[in-house]
Amino acid sequence: MQNPHHAPYPVIDTDPVFSRVVRYFRPTDYAVAAGITAVGPAFMYWMEKYQPSGNPGKPLMRAMKIAGGLGAMAGFCTAYMMVSARFWGLSENTREIKKYRAEYARLKAQGKPINGISTLPLAMQRTAASYSTGAFFNFDIIPWFNFTSHPYHGQSEGVIPEDEK
Repeated sequence: MQNPHHAPYPVIDTDPVFSRVVRYFRPTDYAVAAGITAVGPAFMYWMEKYQPSGNPGKPLMRAMKIAGGLGAMAGFCTAYMMVSARFWGLSENTREIKKYRAEYARLKAQGKPINGISTLPLAMQRTAASYSTGAFFNFDIIPWFNFTSHPYHGQSEGVIPEDEK
């Protein structure tokens, strides 16, 4: 199968399960998430320092906590999108391919399928895949994660060697 999305790198998985995306976070993804998390409270502190509200006690602390929480959510979603882009082959993904091959070999040795076992009917699996495939492109509108195991994962040639399939 040719690369169906004309991505510059091999496509690993067009609809990875949430837990797999989180397992594939790189240290740089964690750093980006932490940086985005810190921006909100830092901005609130800066605003209070240079444009005082006149009420710096508990209201400022509450605002900084809310800004930190929103920043944590935004940071996680940004890191999730960065990993998803690597799964789609939109950015460099050599490390992810090696990790995916190792995971595939381990699961194959255990006799388990790479994409998990689902108890849902095939029609429901197809519906879940159609909703979550490529959903990370619209994370700015609504964060939508894949929590369903299904067989609909578009992969490029070479992600899993032919003799392993």
